Amino acid sequence: MYLFPVLADGLVGSDRTHLWMMNLSRGGYDPALGWVGGGVALVLTVLGNVVWYQRFEDKF
Repeated sequence: MYLFPVLADGLVGSDRTHLWMMNLSRGGYDPALGWVGGGVALVLTVLGNVVWYQRFEDKF
């Protein structure tokens, strides 16, 4: 949800989405937080799945 304005501006690229991004930027919006947070969540999910399937798959 945090990345939706950036994705909308990149995919649609209308005057309205450009204005939306300009207004959000004035308020301190930085999509880097969403990219970093999403990347960390993805890495943790993949590592958790690897550990789970290596250690616990046949025990339940």
